[in-house]
Amino acid sequence: MWIESGFSWVAQALLWPVLGLVALAFVYALWVGGMALAEAWQRQRNPLFRSLVVAPDLSMEELELQLVRQIEPVRLLSRLSPMLGLIATMIPLGPALQSVAAGQGQQALAVFSGAFAGVVLALAAASVGLVVYSVRRRWLLAELLVERKVRGVST
Repeated sequence: MWIESGFSWVAQALLWPVLGLVALAFVYALWVGGMALAEAWQRQRNPLFRSLVVAPDLSMEELELQLVRQIEPVRLLSRLSPMLGLIATMIPLGPALQSVAAGQGQQALAVFSGAFAGVVLALAAASVGLVVYSVRRRWLLAELLVERKVRGVST
């Protein structure tokens, strides 16, 4: 019994940090989405635009690592946001179900609406992150392919 109450206490203590992370993920998704739109506009205006900074002394492996470093945060956004949304939804469900069982439907409804708002924002952040990751990955891999051809490196 004390293990269950301990787990419940820890889960409740995680609610606000998780909601804070969901909010940060949503704001970050808006920021990277805007940056990707700006980059798309730059690429449309200038077909030679490159976002992969290529120093002549870098090896191809170092360039590939640079590419991964550039897109890894967005990949993590698209992978972690749904998990944070699920956590933000599941934590309040226990107390909400207890409210329903006690006949306090209005209180449970308020908890449910807050829980679902968290998952909606997290899924929106993940969706933006996945689109930005896919598009930027394609752009960067195309740039890497051009660099390989310039250096005469076979793929």
